[in-house]
Amino acid sequence: MTSSVAVTAESLRTLFRPRSVALVGASDKSSFSATAFHNLVEFGFGDRTHLVNRRGVDVHGRSTVTSCTEIGEEVDVAFLMVPQAGTLDAMSDAAAAGIRNAVILSSGYGEAGAEGRAAQAELVAHAQKLGMVLLGPNHLGFANFVDQVPVTSISGLPHRSGPVALLSQSGASSSAMLEFATMSGNDLSYMVTLGNEAVITAGHVLDFLVDDEATRAVAIFMESVRDPEVFRRAALRAAEAGKAVVVLKAGASELASRTAAAHTGALVGDDRVIDAVFRQCGVIRVDSIEDMLITAGLAAHTGPLAAPGVGVVSISGGACDIVADRAEESGMPLPQLDETTEEALTAVMPSYGTVQNPLDITGAAIVDPTLFTKSIKAMAEDPGVGIVAVINGLPAYGDGPWPGQPFIDATGAGAAQAAKPTVLVSQILQPYTDYARSIVEHAGLSYVLPGLKQAVTALAGLGRWSRVHHELAAGAGADGAACTPLVPPAAERRGAWSEYSARRLLSDAGVPVVPGVLAASADEAVAAAAEFGEPVALKIVSPDILHKSDIGGVRLGVTGADAVRAAYESVRDSASRAPGAKVEGVLVSPMRSGGTELLVGVVRDPQWGPMLAVGLGGVFVEVLKDSALAPLPVTPDRAREMLLGLRGVPLLQGARGTTPADIDALARIIVAIGDLAAALGDELESLEVNPLRVDGDRIEALDALVTWTSA
Repeated sequence: MTSSVAVTAESLRTLFRPRSVALVGASDKSSFSATAFHNLVEFGFGDRTHLVNRRGVDVHGRSTVTSCTEIGEEVDVAFLMVPQAGTLDAMSDAAAAGIRNAVILSSGYGEAGAEGRAAQAELVAHAQKLGMVLLGPNHLGFANFVDQVPVTSISGLPHRSGPVALLSQSGASSSAMLEFATMSGNDLSYMVTLGNEAVITAGHVLDFLVDDEATRAVAIFMESVRDPEVFRRAALRAAEAGKAVVVLKAGASELASRTAAAHTGALVGDDRVIDAVFRQCGVIRVDSIEDMLITAGLAAHTGPLAAPGVGVVSISGGACDIVADRAEESGMPLPQLDETTEEALTAVMPSYGTVQNPLDITGAAIVDPTLFTKSIKAMAEDPGVGIVAVINGLPAYGDGPWPGQPFIDATGAGAAQAAKPTVLVSQILQPYTDYARSIVEHAGLSYVLPGLKQAVTALAGLGRWSRVHHELAAGAGADGAACTPLVPPAAERRGAWSEYSARRLLSDAGVPVVPGVLAASADEAVAAAAEFGEPVALKIVSPDILHKSDIGGVRLGVTGADAVRAAYESVRDSASRAPGAKVEGVLVSPMRSGGTELLVGVVRDPQWGPMLAVGLGGVFVEVLKDSALAPLPVTPDRAREMLLGLRGVPLLQGARGTTPADIDALARIIVAIGDLAAALGDELESLEVNPLRVDGDRIEALDALVTWTSA
């Protein structure tokens, strides 16, 4: 359900940074009311909190008013804690008092079946009529830790603020997320529970946070993206601004293909589409609460890296081995050190040490802690390194001076001299206590990555996001202009097109297509085969027969006039197996052998629009499912990246005696296919080239399919 209520930057500012709050439905019998009031008083907001109780009785030891209109001063936010049956009247009362922001606690709306969806639609319509903006329903409010304003029924709120904002569609999980954020030292600027997002969605809040000076990264737990275009625009804006967005997206099951006619649909599932959209927008996707908050905290601490490579300095050789294994799994780059770096490290390392990345500085650092400092400084100067991760022990608990303080101090000295960001990594996932904080701050450091596995996950995500940030900042992002091929008349954009019509469309758009002649008789087929002068393929041409081989409508490797004539008659007769099919003729094309076959297809996702899929083609497309996805439009660089990310890429690089493909030319053709699909507009259901034959620099579409949403 998409709301028609306007959500503006000003309305979000007054919502999340309110000057005063009304607790509507305040009651001593309600734990939600008690917790919300306690939070506001504890954070020093009690004198700007107004209690509304329709009976006017004292609540929480304070007097109340029976209506918001009795408050007698401006109020920015009404926290509605009334039952669903009284919510519309409570909204009307708040609006009559000039309150334009409502935070709605009650459930039983969009999450509760058809009846609940109807109630939510009524709620939104009422908000539109009143000119109100809604957060929720079915949630627990929000907390602004920067300005110390908690409008939430979640207990145990910390008073310390930090650079990470947390958004969650699950109010019940927010307490655990908040607790881990505090435990791991990833303090929050805001915590916003989103609930059903009837009006304000995650994308709206993200857009607000892009402009919030206190927030440098955003962590989001979501089960669905309820307003895809708002979210996409906000995520791109965040990436360009250098604010990382880290998402834990639940629900990774594959759904049915979107169009049965196209093989492309088999490669495009809901979760794979989300992956592709997130990747394009620079969103870092993770699969645990811990990784979500740690990655966001790291990105908030470092900002975008100049290079994704990680240089590792460790007191433990075992930790180096663990990091190397995890780096290979997660795609975290551990660049080989250049000659200058090796020389600098060799000059300071003991003779029995091995200079490499990850670097074990050995037990010699126990005797000489400055080995940390010198190694960090040298590692940070390597051109392939964008960040230095220093692995060492750190206590969670203790009393008095810690014996290992000199090693952390030496790390801090190295970080101060390093040309790149430096982060301390503890070997285990442990609490970041006040005791640990005092040790780290004594060294002049400000952040710790807890746990080796978590550190590698966070550093890998940070590198990927940094690259997208730099691409967007350089103007090479997802909004590049597509070409505008000739779009067929509206009357022709219906149903499914025959292969012959699809091939002409591709050719007009600059996509190379294998030559072909549409024969209306056996004599024409024989003449076409003679003109090609080589073995030919014959295929039935009909918009009603899309999978031609299923009915015997294809003959391959045909040579000689008599054989061509017989193949023509056989292919033509195959149409009888598809009663009512409109036959345009028989397509005669020269045979092609060798090379590598790819599928390049586009299907329209109902939420995100046209999605490009590239994978191994021919009969292997649905068997191997080795494919890459991207939302349109794509750039040549993105198309090249998709190709190089395929497991079957060795086939394009000359494996097993194949001719190496011209990857750059292939990427340009993939872009042309994507641009054509984008230009054909919302009526296009699918456009597929399968196979696209690649043999060195000879690239041709051998078959094509076009279907439209209109029957």
